[in-house]
Formats: sequence, C-alpha cells, structure tokens
Amino acid sequence: MEVGCDGVAVITIVHPPINSLSFEIMESLEKHYKEALGRDDVKAIVLTGADGKLSGGFDIGILKGIQEGKIEQPKLGYLAIDFITGTLEDASKPCVSAIDGLAIGGGLEISMACHARICTSTADIGLPELTVGIIPGFGGTQRLPRLVGLTKALEMILMSKIIKGNEAHRLGLVDAIVPPNELLDTARHWALDIAECRRPWIRTLHKSDKLVTFEKAREIFKSVRVQAKQAAYIQLPLECIDVIEEGIVAGPLAGLWKESHCFQKLLFSGPSKNLVNVYLAQQVTLNAPVINNNLGLVPRKIKKVAVLGGGLMGSGIATKLILNNFPVILKEVDGNFLKEGLDRVQVNLQSCIKDGKLNPEEFNKTFSLLTGSLNFEGFKDVDMVIEAISGNVSSKQQVFTDLEKYCPSHCVFTTNTSAIDLNLIGAKTKSKDQIIGYVEDIVINKF
Repeated sequence: MEVGCDGVAVITIVHPPINSLSFEIMESLEKHYKEALGRDDVKAIVLTGADGKLSGGFDIGILKGIQEGKIEQPKLGYLAIDFITGTLEDASKPCVSAIDGLAIGGGLEISMACHARICTSTADIGLPELTVGIIPGFGGTQRLPRLVGLTKALEMILMSKIIKGNEAHRLGLVDAIVPPNELLDTARHWALDIAECRRPWIRTLHKSDKLVTFEKAREIFKSVRVQAKQAAYIQLPLECIDVIEEGIVAGPLAGLWKESHCFQKLLFSGPSKNLVNVYLAQQVTLNAPVINNNLGLVPRKIKKVAVLGGGLMGSGIATKLILNNFPVILKEVDGNFLKEGLDRVQVNLQSCIKDGKLNPEEFNKTFSLLTGSLNFEGFKDVDMVIEAISGNVSSKQQVFTDLEKYCPSHCVFTTNTSAIDLNLIGAKTKSKDQIIGYVEDIVINKF
C-alpha cells in the first residue's frame, strides 16, 4: 500500500501473471484496507492491480485443492460478508476500483463492492464461474443485478459472458472510461471527490434504481428458468437463479448468505470437480509446445457443423460458428423450442451489432448461415456435431447412436455435458474414438 500526499491510499494486487486471488491475497487485502481505514492521513482508497490487470479472479488450482481436502477454507461467509461487505463496502472511507486489462470473477466482485469503478475501454469484465461448475461467491449474484439490471445480470452470469469496458460503462457497471495512462489519476480524484462529498457515495448493495418490480421480476425468473432447463447441467443455472432471486425477494444480506451456502455445496459437486479438472487441463494444453508437423499432418477442414439444442449454450455456440462463416444446422425436438433457439441467435447477433463486432449490413448474410431442423436428414454432410441438450445417460446414448446413422464416417461428435462420463455416453456406439467433450465454447482457428 502506498499513501500519496493527496491522502489517497493505493492498494495494488500483485500476483503474476493475472493477479489471481488466493486466501493469502485476500488476507493481505483485508490487512491493508484496515490499515488504511485506521490511518488519519488517509482520506480515500484506490484498488488496482499490477502490470495493467486488476485481477483474473480466484486461482482455480486452489479450488481443486479445496475439493481434494488439501486446502482449508475460511469460515462460511467470511470473505463475501465479513470482509468484502463489512470491511470494504460499508467502510468509513470510500474506495474506487481502477480496472485495466481485466476484472474477472472474484476480481470483478471485489470491484463491485467498491464505491465507484473507473475502467479502460478494452478491459475484459465478467463473471464466468459457471464454467467451472460454481456460482460467483464474493457477492456477484447480488451486486451485478443492482448495477446492470436483473435481465442483463442473469444473461452475463448464466452465459459466463465477458464484456468490454465500453459496454460495461453503457450498462452502468463502471462509472467512467479513461485511457490507461489516466486511469490511476482519475481514480484518485474520483475517490477524493466522494470523500469530500463532490460525488455520491454509492454502496452497491443499497442500490435499487436498476431493479424491477416484484411482479416483473417473477416473470423474468419464470422465463429464464424455462431456458435454463435446456442446459447441459440443469441444476447449476437453476441454483444460481434461486440465489439471485433470494436477494431480490428477501434482501441482499439474505442473498449473500444463500450465495455462500450454494457456492459451498456446488464446489464439492461432481460436475464442478470435473469442470475444474477440464479447466486446468486446458491451461496445460495452452502452454504445451507446438506439434512438429514434419509428419505431414494436415488439419481437417470443417465445412459444416450441427448443434443439437437451442438453449442458452447451444444458441451461443451456434452464434460463434456463424460469426466465423460456418454453415450451421440447429436441431431441436419441436417447433417451439426451435423457434426460441433461432430467436436467441438473432438476439446474440443484434448484441454483436451494438458492441461493434458485426456490421448491420452483415446481419442477414450471417444469419442465413443458420438452418433450423427437427430431424437428422440434413446431417449427411456435417463434419462436426456439438450436442448441447439436457438429459440423462440413456437419452444421451440414444442421441449419439442416432447420430451414427445419419452422419458421415469422418464426423466428430462433441458434447457439452460435464455431468456424465464420456465413456458412458459412447458406450452403445461404434464411434467411441470420435466422441470428445466437454465443449462449452469454441475457439476458431483458421488454417
């Protein structure tokens, strides 16, 4: 911690390469906050991160250690309620978060407890905890709806959506966008303005201007629960929705306690253990050496893809594919579900236009790459199938058995599920060596 002559204490998270959080880092943050609050020469506080990054969130390796019983946790609710809410948000001195590079997961959750957020335009911001089988655990389920509204918060959390600083500002998640070289100075001035009553002192959990009426909230929750039931692992999004609803109905403190209990339960669930392993394996793969291609290996070109299921995940994957000019078949089991899936893709594309990722004149051309289907008849020339439907072992086995009948012999079958062993899914097929997973998002490589 450094205290300037202006009376602003700057607390910097230092944990390369992405300033990930750990229990030791959180303990250090709490120590410095309490020191700053107790010093007469400190008027306000700024939270930032080293090397142009605020924080990439909690270290997933520590989560694995907890799951394996090798790492002990603090008492339930200590970090989210006692520290982040009691010490930081309810502090007697204002704190402003200076966000550059990224504020992901727990990094964003701590920022949302600050009394203002200053950000650069290209910073990555989001709560992707569902990708490792848990929910936000530092108050994110309660603060995000109060900053961006219930509908947008549900979308961001349930889809693990990462947005840029500019969009975060438009939504009200951050208070100002500045160039990187002005970030720290602006945050210092902003913090002093709050301390000296020139700007409002806003405690996020006390905000209600972005919340809708109870009647409207019930409609939103009902609609999103229907969509969530199409997810590959149904229980996870439904648990998350319940936690968010608790905060809307019973108040933010009740929501924080429910979040802590739910986080703890999900952390030790089978799907979370699987997804944590998948995440850590992906990190190893990303750092693996490039394969020597002297063997003459040639990547197979993917010309056409089928996606089974038009729920939140399936429609998101279909959107990513058509944005990269891949023809896609989106298959559903009935006409109503198919229409909902196609509508979700349209909404995703419209969001891309708003974000500047897609030109308006390209909308029709891009959407025309998507074809809806209620059967497998168009699967005879697909190169890859991505399964993103809800179901048990027997239903998934039937799906992959059916795919064998209609798809070409070279087709790669992938699944979105994390709750069912791949060996079980492929047990009744002849194509076990062509089934891969878990797929929740895709990275497009152009060869």
